[in-house]
Amino acid sequence: MFEIGNSLREARLRQGLDFPEIEQGTKIRGKYLRALEEEHFDVLPAQTYVKGFLRSYAEYLGLDGQLYVDEYNSRFVVGEEEHPQSRPRRSAPPSRGVQVQSRVVLLTLLGITAVTALVIVAWTRGEPPSSTPVGLGTSKPPTHQTAAPPVTRALQVHLLVKASRGPCWLQVHKTSVTGPILFQGTLDQGQKQLFTARKLWITLDRPENLVTVLNGRTRLLPVGGVKTLIVTPRGIRPAV
Repeated sequence: MFEIGNSLREARLRQGLDFPEIEQGTKIRGKYLRALEEEHFDVLPAQTYVKGFLRSYAEYLGLDGQLYVDEYNSRFVVGEEEHPQSRPRRSAPPSRGVQVQSRVVLLTLLGITAVTALVIVAWTRGEPPSSTPVGLGTSKPPTHQTAAPPVTRALQVHLLVKASRGPCWLQVHKTSVTGPILFQGTLDQGQKQLFTARKLWITLDRPENLVTVLNGRTRLLPVGGVKTLIVTPRGIRPAV
């Protein structure tokens, strides 16, 4: 078990982020972000909002959003979903007469379905039926909806770059060395940039002046001369 609010606050302060910047990136109002860090969950409209905001805020900071949702469920939701007085009472097994009646209804429905199928086949072949069976005028053939395949979330890179010791020129490409350029220029001392992608290619001239935070963890860069680095969710390595 861990403290949800303290963990979020430490990750934010470690990356040097402020609430207005996070509010713009996550579209979550600043008062709700403060409520999450202070664990004042009653400020938010409902538990659904708490879980959604927790997941979005944690992932913006490079943390595991599902881990925070699970911790919230284990501490604040357990026991609220089920009440002993609301449990359904076991009903007695149906009598034989009810079973027979159910079989009659089932056979009737099967007969209606068969007649409906014959009507549809005759209609599609251009041979309209001579008469419409009673009770079938408004019936529609059953439709089946195909469930959408589950979406697998790909691992993302959340890289915060800050020029803490001096200026540094850098060029950041998305996905590959020939991919779209996300940033090109010089970061003056005190300036910072946040990049998000599945993979980043970064060329820079003075890595010793930078502080980098990859998915919530501070990473050291190799120093000395212009370098091209590859950034993945697993870490930062020189390009071969």
